[in-house]
Amino acid sequence: MEEIGGIPISRQTVEVVERKGLGHPDTIMDSISEAVSVALSKVYIEEFGQVLHHNIDKGLLAAGRAVKDFGGGKILKPMHIYIGDRATFLAGGKKIPVREIAVEAAKGWFSKNLRFVNPERHIKYNVVLAPGSEQLARIYSERETVKKANDTSAGVGFWPLTKTEEAVLAIEKFLNSRPWKTRFPETGEDVKVMGVREGKTLVLTIAMPLIDRFLRGEGDYFSRKDFILEEIGKFLEPYKREFDLIDLHYNSLDERGRGTKGVYLSVLGTSAEDADSGSVGRGNRVNGLITFSRPMSLEAGAGKNPVSHVGKVYNVLAQILARRVYEEVEEIEEAYIYLVSRIGIPLNEPQLASAKLRLKKGVKLPDISAKVKETIEDGLSRKNIQALTRGLWQGKYPVC
Repeated sequence: MEEIGGIPISRQTVEVVERKGLGHPDTIMDSISEAVSVALSKVYIEEFGQVLHHNIDKGLLAAGRAVKDFGGGKILKPMHIYIGDRATFLAGGKKIPVREIAVEAAKGWFSKNLRFVNPERHIKYNVVLAPGSEQLARIYSERETVKKANDTSAGVGFWPLTKTEEAVLAIEKFLNSRPWKTRFPETGEDVKVMGVREGKTLVLTIAMPLIDRFLRGEGDYFSRKDFILEEIGKFLEPYKREFDLIDLHYNSLDERGRGTKGVYLSVLGTSAEDADSGSVGRGNRVNGLITFSRPMSLEAGAGKNPVSHVGKVYNVLAQILARRVYEEVEEIEEAYIYLVSRIGIPLNEPQLASAKLRLKKGVKLPDISAKVKETIEDGLSRKNIQALTRGLWQGKYPVC
């Protein structure tokens, strides 16, 4: 445990925060990988009583080809999804239809989340999963209540979020919410938000395509864009008390007079239809944000095994513990939790569990260290690790 000095992130001069939204190619690939992991885990539990060896954290979404046009364009070439790494295909003499489970999970995610993507026509599926190593698979054959770590890695979490982080997260969720899409069906799901705060000025740059079939021409595009920008401004009203100025930019590359070449159009609502590919781990961290001003893990939480892979478990757990420590110990201004594993050691026995704390004025570390230690130890108890991993394989914790 360590006290850290200096100024909290929220009061430092510069802060940079990004979120890649629901239809961004990287988020799509993270989400598909996680959906496959959850689907496999549920089958393994149903058939064998426990989650077996798998990691679905290697994947690629290769962009297709499209022609966009006012009134409606068309898809010339479908997107290709590559679902990879390792899974258990055979256990106890019984075969598991891994490839079929993976494809159905991917199709289900597209059907639920991207309104204009037909998972049968617009996507080609390439499942490149293979059986894992016998040494790693052995971890799952042992029926401990808490699994051994299947990697030597680290996780980090922090709390509280700054107002910049809250705003960036909230805007994307708002723009991809059901009420918004009901009011503005012409807006695509490929939302990207970049927040840059300098002092008390917050600059927000948002990218979100408009679906071409809803638009009569360039004039219609810019008219709707202006109205959308106005509505986003209304949503941000509660945040204006936190900043002297919120400078909002939407689809900044647009240029009048260039027709379809000067506006951000989409046929399906995602740039993966023709402009941008995606891969697992290039997007949001497990807290849903890319926080350049904070410590971050480079691990792709999405798709990793939910009961033993610390790249998922420890990053989610560190975030939970940071929030608990901050909320339960009122003398703390910022909390950072670091968890480090050693392969082969049970998850509830990390090689390192460390807290870096920024304390309120006048508070000394010995005053609160016992309570912080108690909170962390409770979070690492067998009971809580079991509850967390159960929630992960059930898909209750978003990881991107």
